[in-house]
Amino acid sequence: MAELQYEVQVSVTDGVTAFVGKLPLRNGENRLACDLPRGHIKSITATLPLTLTPGEKIFMNGFQTWTFCPEYDVDSRIRSLRHLPAAGVRHFGLDRYGDNYFVDYPEKKGVTHGESYCYFRLGERYRLFASLDEKPGYTLFQYDAEAARLTIRRDAEGLRCQGTFHALDLFYAEGTEKEVFDAWFRALAISPRTNKKLAGYSSWYNRYQAISQDTILSDLESCAGVLEPGDLFQIDDGWEPAIGDWLEPDGKKFPGGMKEAADKIHEQGFLAGLWLAPFVAEKNSALYQEHPDWFYLHEGKPWFCGSNWSGFYALDIDKPEVIDYLKRVFDRVLNEWGFDLLKLDFLYGAAPFGSEAESRAGRMIRAMELLRSLCGDKLILGCGVPLMPAFGLVDYCRVSCDVGLDWDGSWLMQQTHRERVSTRQAILNSIFRRELNGRAFYSDPDVFFLREKNLKLKKDEKNALATVCSLFGGMMLTSDSMGEYTEEARQKCQQLRRNRDAAGLRVEADEPGVITLSFRLGGKVHRCTLRL
Repeated sequence: MAELQYEVQVSVTDGVTAFVGKLPLRNGENRLACDLPRGHIKSITATLPLTLTPGEKIFMNGFQTWTFCPEYDVDSRIRSLRHLPAAGVRHFGLDRYGDNYFVDYPEKKGVTHGESYCYFRLGERYRLFASLDEKPGYTLFQYDAEAARLTIRRDAEGLRCQGTFHALDLFYAEGTEKEVFDAWFRALAISPRTNKKLAGYSSWYNRYQAISQDTILSDLESCAGVLEPGDLFQIDDGWEPAIGDWLEPDGKKFPGGMKEAADKIHEQGFLAGLWLAPFVAEKNSALYQEHPDWFYLHEGKPWFCGSNWSGFYALDIDKPEVIDYLKRVFDRVLNEWGFDLLKLDFLYGAAPFGSEAESRAGRMIRAMELLRSLCGDKLILGCGVPLMPAFGLVDYCRVSCDVGLDWDGSWLMQQTHRERVSTRQAILNSIFRRELNGRAFYSDPDVFFLREKNLKLKKDEKNALATVCSLFGGMMLTSDSMGEYTEEARQKCQQLRRNRDAAGLRVEADEPGVITLSFRLGGKVHRCTLRL
C-alpha cells in the first residue's frame, strides 16, 4: 500500500503562512508542533487524498452526546438548518445544541463531517483517524467522496500565538475494530474510572418533570423485587424550583427535602442519583433574575443555549462567583443530602466559544475537570456533553440523544436539529459509538421500556431498544413503574441483566436499514436482527 501523506497549512493573521508542507501519515501518533510568529491563528488545515472502496462505510463522530451520528454511505449528506425559517431557528435556539453555529454544513451529496474522531470501514477492516489532544482546539473532520479527500481542521481560530503550538495531534490506525480502538486509547493513556456496571431506575421517561416526594416514594416502593442491592435509583429533572436554583428543592413537591429522599433510597439498598444542569440557568430562575452578571456574554448579550424550560443561558465559569456557587451546590447535594451519583446535563453550555488564550475545546475540558474536582470520588453521569472532553473524567456518559415514547418523533420534530429526541436515533448512536464503552467511560445508551402504559412503541421497537441498552452500555436504566410489571416483564428484565455478561459482541451493518448483532452468552451464540 502506498504511503499516506497529508498536506498541512497553518496561517496566522496578516496573511502570514507559518507552516506549509507534506508529511507522512504514520501508523500511531502523528504530532505537528509549529513555532508560530506573533499574531492570532487564522486557520490550520490538513488535507489527505482518501479513496474509498465500493461499499465502504463512513463514521463521523457528532459534536456532543445527543448529536445523531450513524455510519454513512459515500453518497450521504448531513443536513443543516438552512431549510428552516431563520426566525424560528433564532427563537428556539435550534443552532445552539450542536455545532451548527461554528461548523460549515455544505449540504452536498457525499460530504460528511464530525469532531474528534472518524473511521472508514470495509467489512471488518477499519481505518481510524482520531485526535490525541483536543485542548488546542477540536479536531474537525470532513470527508468529500466526490473529491476523494479528507480535510482535517483545528478549531483554533483567534487563538493568540505564543511560540510553539500543537497544530495537529493525530492518531491513525488500520485493522480490526478492537485493534484500532485499543491502540487509540493506549496512545491517549485513558481508561474508565469505574468497572461497575449499573442497572436501575430514572424518573424522567414516564413522569418527566411531574415528580414529587409522593411519586418518587411510590416508584421506589415499586422497585422492590425487581432492582437489586447496589442498583441506582435516580431522581431526574423536576425536583428543583427552576433550572439553576439548586440549593433547595421545590418545597411544594418535596416538603421533606432531598436528604430525606436520598435516605429513603439508601434504606432500600440502592445508590441515590440526582439530576443537575450545573452550567446553565433558565430565564425564570432566581439565579438568572438576581445575578445577570454571572452569565456568559457574547457580543454583549447572555448566550442563549436553547428553548428548553423558559429558555436557558450559559453561566460563565470564569466568574469567581459562579465557581463559589457551584461549590456550594455540589457540597450540599453530595455531602449534606448524601447523593452518590449526579447526572450532569446540558454541559455543552459551559463552552460555546473560546478566547484568544483558550480554545473552545480547551474551555470545555476545563469545565469537565472542574466537575470532576467538585464531585471527588462520587459518580458522574455526563450528558449533553462533547464526547472527547469527557473522556476519563466522567464515570458514565450518555452516547445518544434522549429516547422518546414513540419511535422517531413527529414529522415536525424530524425537521429540527441533529440533537432531537428520537428512539431510533438513540439506538443507532449507541451502536455506532460502542467503541467508547469500557474505554473512555461506561456508556449510557439511555433507558429501555417494558411497560404498556404511556408508551407508543411497538413490541419489536421496545425489544430493539432494550437489547441495545443491555449490550452496548455500562448503565442500563428504565423509567417504568416496576410494580406493574407482569411476570413476563420481570423475566425479561432478568434476561437483560444477563445480557450484560455477553462476550464476543459483533455488529453487521452493511445492509441498508438492517443491523445484525451476535454475541456469546451461557455457552451459546445468539443472533438478533434490528430493522432501523
